[in-house]
Amino acid sequence: MSISIFVHSKQPCFGKLNIPKPQSVTSERRTSFFGSRTSGAGMARNSTFGGTEKMKDPRPLHDKAYVQQCIRQLCEFLSEKDFPGSMSVKSLQSPSTKEFLKIFEFIYCLLDPTFQMPTSKVEEEVPRILKDLGYPFVLSKSSMYSVGAPHTWPQVLGAVVWLIDTVKIFCCMSDQDLLFADFSDGSTEIEDGVEFNKLFLDYTAETYNKFMQGADTFDEEDADYLAKLKRLYNVDEGLLASMEEKYRMLSDEVERLEKESQTDRLMVKRTEKVKLQTDLQKLQSYRSNLESFKANLENKASGLAEELEASGLQVETLKQEESRLQHILSTQKFTPADIERINWEKRELQQTVNSLSKSLEQAEQHMWNEEIALAKAKETAEVKLAEYHKLARKLKLIPVSAENACGHDFEIRTSIEYGPSTMVQCRTQIQQLLRKLITDVDEECSRLTDMKLSLEESIEQVNSNISDKANDLKQLREQIRRLDEQLEQDMQDIAHEEQRWSAEMESVETHRKLLEKKVTLGYDESVEQLKAAQQQYHLVLQETNEERRTVVNNLASVLTTAANHLSIVEKFLEDQHKRVDRVYTEAFREDEVDIQKMKDIMESFIAKVNSM
Repeated sequence: MSISIFVHSKQPCFGKLNIPKPQSVTSERRTSFFGSRTSGAGMARNSTFGGTEKMKDPRPLHDKAYVQQCIRQLCEFLSEKDFPGSMSVKSLQSPSTKEFLKIFEFIYCLLDPTFQMPTSKVEEEVPRILKDLGYPFVLSKSSMYSVGAPHTWPQVLGAVVWLIDTVKIFCCMSDQDLLFADFSDGSTEIEDGVEFNKLFLDYTAETYNKFMQGADTFDEEDADYLAKLKRLYNVDEGLLASMEEKYRMLSDEVERLEKESQTDRLMVKRTEKVKLQTDLQKLQSYRSNLESFKANLENKASGLAEELEASGLQVETLKQEESRLQHILSTQKFTPADIERINWEKRELQQTVNSLSKSLEQAEQHMWNEEIALAKAKETAEVKLAEYHKLARKLKLIPVSAENACGHDFEIRTSIEYGPSTMVQCRTQIQQLLRKLITDVDEECSRLTDMKLSLEESIEQVNSNISDKANDLKQLREQIRRLDEQLEQDMQDIAHEEQRWSAEMESVETHRKLLEKKVTLGYDESVEQLKAAQQQYHLVLQETNEERRTVVNNLASVLTTAANHLSIVEKFLEDQHKRVDRVYTEAFREDEVDIQKMKDIMESFIAKVNSM
């Protein structure tokens, strides 16, 4: 049976307690809190008011699963309402009377902030408060003396859960003004008006009448009520269908994105990181080689420039000497010997000029070749730089606003004014940023390690639960052993009883023989004594048989009860063992997957460290 409490508000608040629904073929009787209703001769349900029948709690309070559900509900409610004390599911398995009183006072103060728990006669005050609030079941005073006992805590827990539902209803109703709901202004929604209230009350009355007549489902009333609500709110079926289709499409898209996001992005990023580190090392080595080659070319170019400058100065000196000699030749008169000497010097100077011209041409040609090589080296460097930028864009490292850049600039800009110091500075900056990325990945590894430790703690907790169940199994086996000993003792008592009756039979038989011997003394007296002995014998035999049959029946019922109890206990322990094995297997598989991931991470990290 499912008991639902509905509260009318702009944001409906529902307090629902899930209880297994009994079959309609059982003889269990449902009761109502609202008085008896005359619904004809086929009435299948009775009301609690107007009759002397004591109401029975339909909730399965002796079901362990249901009790655990109520404990979790109570723990969540206390956490939501900021309970001042420390409370957990484990501590609520068997709380003390002091803890229960603190919890009860905290929950009841949500209804009445001025309430204070009295210091005396608490065992009478708590049941009285629950009765005044309308709790439909009886909570005895004796249960307040030992709240945490296994036979009293389920009933007390059921009352606390009912009080929690009452608090939820009170909180929902306190958020609105229900007294003058029909006299609101024109801006109020239809849900707060007369139409909705009338529909809701008609639906409630109709379904309650059917419920009191024995019905368990109200499909027709639900469909009729839903159709009236749609007419009241002018619901567009086409718009609803389009919205459902849109919701289905969005759900498929979200599911697809979730499946894509379930891939191991960390491993992909680690692989990309290793590739980037390898490419970065290659790029750095190539860059260092290029810088050394550039330095050699610059040294050679500076040497050639110095040689060219020296050759130019020597040519200028020779030209000045030639002009001086030409002036001397034009102003002076020379002899043939002087002319021959001058011509000979002229030829030597011409040879020197020719040799220097050839050296100059060779130097210019070498400088040209070096410039071509330098241009090729620059083009190669630009190609490598473009590849670096392409790879960085693919890895989302550039521009600065990229996903993996984290606000850092990984771009290498080319400039004519860049020198070796600038390149070294740029390399140092990028290396620092990459080291920071490595640090972030290491932090992620540590977070996964912490997660692994938490999973190991969960496994330890499961193992402790298994040990607790094993202890319970030992206790049950001890109880079975005691029952076997008691059964053996009963069998021994029955054997002694049979021996006693057999001894009495033997004594009766001896007495009969003595009577037969005395027949010769008096026939009439012997006949009378024989009849009396026979009557006494039949009476004793009848009593003996009756007692034996009673003992055998009692022994059979005891054995049947013990066997049934043993089979139920064995079945329960098997179910618990299977459940624990399944939970342990799932946790062990998840741990193996996490450990394998951690091993892969460590191997990649070791490979990265070795490569660095």
